[in-house]
Amino acid sequence: MLLTDEILSTIEMLHAEHLDVRAVTLALNLDDCAAPTVDHLCRKLHSKITSRASRLVEVCDRVGTKYGIPVINKRLAISPISTVLAGHGHAAAVQVARTLDAAATECKVDFVGGFSALVHKGITPADALVMSALPDVLSKTEKVCASVNVASRKAGINMDAVHRMGHVLLDVAEATADRGGFGCAKLVIFANVPEDNPFMAGAYMGAGEPEATVNIGVSGPGVVGSALKRRLAIGSDLTLGDLAEEIKITCFRVTRVGELIGREVAKELKVAFGIVDLSLAPTPTVGDSIGEILKTLGIERVGAPGSTAAIAMLNDAVKKGGLFASSSVGGLSGAFIPVSEDASLAEAVESGHLVLEKLEAMTSVCSVGLDMVAIPGNTPPETIAALIADEMAIGVVNDKTTACRLIPVPGAKPGDRVDFGGLFGSCPVIEVRNSGASERFVHHGGRIPAPLQSLGN
Repeated sequence: MLLTDEILSTIEMLHAEHLDVRAVTLALNLDDCAAPTVDHLCRKLHSKITSRASRLVEVCDRVGTKYGIPVINKRLAISPISTVLAGHGHAAAVQVARTLDAAATECKVDFVGGFSALVHKGITPADALVMSALPDVLSKTEKVCASVNVASRKAGINMDAVHRMGHVLLDVAEATADRGGFGCAKLVIFANVPEDNPFMAGAYMGAGEPEATVNIGVSGPGVVGSALKRRLAIGSDLTLGDLAEEIKITCFRVTRVGELIGREVAKELKVAFGIVDLSLAPTPTVGDSIGEILKTLGIERVGAPGSTAAIAMLNDAVKKGGLFASSSVGGLSGAFIPVSEDASLAEAVESGHLVLEKLEAMTSVCSVGLDMVAIPGNTPPETIAALIADEMAIGVVNDKTTACRLIPVPGAKPGDRVDFGGLFGSCPVIEVRNSGASERFVHHGGRIPAPLQSLGN
């Protein structure tokens, strides 16, 4: 049982350390909106979303004010749009996306995720439609986010889909060239996509979920960083085990806050409560940074030897603290390392301390992958596909979620800086070494078989 006094004391203790509920995401199943004509489909989509989500922002603001914890983002996640688009064409996909955008705007939510296709074992005509429509969809809408799952532990890696997404990313970047390729910031390519992730741009509602549910994303790198600094200031001869324990205790408290707020929001909206995702998701605000935590742990330059071990320790402690705090932990629940959204990581790339290969190594033990990484706009699609394939392999072999949010910045070269604005932040364009050297590998296509570990039954 959640004790309100315990929650309130935690809130008071952590005040002004960037503790917030990063996202409340209302997930909706829209499969029953399928219709023979696109106009009928769009009317049903708009009606269901606005009737279900019209009070989301109001309720989140009221509950957040009650406990003194702001809810930063209010979002929608829908069942994969490929289902209701089956049998329709390209123009219908764009019209549906605009309908989702309009409904989200009417409900005053920040984003709607779920313009998605699940292609880890094969590509249906509806999946192909979604993938081909992404350049138009992401350039002609403001709030719509997309994801494509191209790999899983059980299926292996669909290299045909990976190759196609290398081309799609470049097309999305060109379609949004006036914004530095920003459309790619709203597109995530996954291995082992979670069905209950509240964080954008990868949120969608999985097939096993209820009709409607509320999922909570609680962040707080600043809170963890401050707790570590306090512990170091009063302790002597502290081991890394002691510091891991401090991270775990802090994350326990933060998770309790998130579950309290999430359950109240779900109760007022009269929908099921889903999960708390305790992912340490940084923001461009100085101090609210995973990179700063690594520095506090003793890594003077992010990217130096020891960075991967430090992020592994952090990720493990986050999961242990959250899992002990709640029986409803889900999503990703770990440490995110999005380069443009973390001022310290962006600085490490700019200084040359953090290179793409080291960043990839760090993703093998964190919760997502190559996230918000700006690359040169002239990177060949096969090289982009190979980067995606590497990240997917890490996820498949290690049975974890990995993802790519790569942004080929049109006209940019390594070292140029790109600013995406707001919570998306800014960062230098990172060098992609050995560009063009993976073409023959990618062109083989087919499916990389699932690893031996997949035979778990």
